[in-house]
Amino acid sequence: MGLSTEARDYFEVLIIVMKKYTTVEAFIESHEERREALELLRKIMLSTSMDETIKWGAPVYTIDKKNVIGLGAFKSYVGIWFYQGVFLTDPKQVLVNAQEDKTRGLRQWRFEGLDDIDSNLVKLYVEEAILNQKQGKEIKIVKSVSKTLIVPEILKKALSEDTILSEKFEAFTFFKQKEFTEYIDSAKRETTQEKRVAKIIPMILAGIGLNDKYR
Repeated sequence: MGLSTEARDYFEVLIIVMKKYTTVEAFIESHEERREALELLRKIMLSTSMDETIKWGAPVYTIDKKNVIGLGAFKSYVGIWFYQGVFLTDPKQVLVNAQEDKTRGLRQWRFEGLDDIDSNLVKLYVEEAILNQKQGKEIKIVKSVSKTLIVPEILKKALSEDTILSEKFEAFTFFKQKEFTEYIDSAKRETTQEKRVAKIIPMILAGIGLNDKYR
């Protein structure tokens, strides 16, 4: 059975993260077939008041250290991730929810090629996203699965800093969430916990449970 488009995207995200790009230039250079589209989107982002950084191996643009927009590159398209896209008015109806019933705030805009990118329209959406962030519009992550799930502080911090990561974690069953938390908790040293968090982040992003390969 073939993988769905969304599933392929998640595995591509996993590969991107594992490559650990440390600069936006390196990220773009690794996607030569999408280079022109990525460079145009990057130019639009840099024309705003957002700061540019790399998080989980991909370009992310922030306001006051809050994630606003991320860039992604896949075999069939390049995409803009609006971390709080649910609040956008979306007058042209271009935004999609990559995981219906799972992602609450995240929305994506996909472009098959350079010709699909209307710079002026993209800038309007981006500026609205920036304004929404400055006004404090964001989905609050509330844990309600069980009082017995205690998330280690180091993992809790990683989840609070990245909406995509947090929503992916919430999509797991309670049992799989607990496997992740116990894996981190069982490490006595802080450095070991940090290494384990770094290991599970790409798994969470790809929707892969800690022990899925053994099932």
